[in-house]
Amino acid sequence: MTDAVNTLKSVNSSSDIDHLNRLAGIVILAGGASKRMGSPKAELMLPTNERLLDYHVRQALKLSAATAHNVSIMIADNGRGFGINPDLILNNPQVLIIHITDYLSVDDFASNDNEQIETGGALVAIEAALQYLTSSMIMQSTNAANSYASWLMVISCDSLIAANDLWKKLQPYITQAVDKSVICLTDEHHLYPLLGIYRLSIDPDLKHYIDNGQRQVMKFIQPIVQPVTFLEDWKSLTNFNTPKDFERACIALRNI
Repeated sequence: MTDAVNTLKSVNSSSDIDHLNRLAGIVILAGGASKRMGSPKAELMLPTNERLLDYHVRQALKLSAATAHNVSIMIADNGRGFGINPDLILNNPQVLIIHITDYLSVDDFASNDNEQIETGGALVAIEAALQYLTSSMIMQSTNAANSYASWLMVISCDSLIAANDLWKKLQPYITQAVDKSVICLTDEHHLYPLLGIYRLSIDPDLKHYIDNGQRQVMKFIQPIVQPVTFLEDWKSLTNFNTPKDFERACIALRNI
């Protein structure tokens, strides 16, 4: 991972900087327990008869198609094995759609020994996605400085905000907040760090944070985050935790 980070930091020309402002991948967080919902959020059915996870994959595919390069789509479901509509894969063979395993620190292995490992938490899924992207980019090209895109989109399954809409909202802040490594939505009450974009170069810092037993998202991102105010129409589309919340979000999606 160090080689990838050093390569990212070594790029100086304006054309390379523009290139590095691109999206490298999208991770869809689908591993939550969803206790208040009563069933996994990833498998909720929209009024259109589409599962929520398939909705997010489809929207991610639209965003990938809108870019000048194919964007990897990763499903982080904490080993729950949620399937994807096979038509989404068959109709988009040029885009890599994969399930990824949460990042496990040495302590995770030591403390769970012969037990089933249950890591949980958003940060271990984000770290796994960062590691996948940085390592795959090294393997893709010998001219790595010209092949890197430097941002990971994180989008959670407690939201109906489309990946393409989220990218359009957050992308302008990449150049406006050059000293920030996380850009995410916010409202008047709190941040939404699981609806945001993360610079790939934070990989070693996040790995170190997790390896030291930390899992708190807000504590990690607070010094490096650029909040972006919610669109009013989006407020009902996210943070749904109960069936009534989800019903409200579906109605809001129809009305947009």
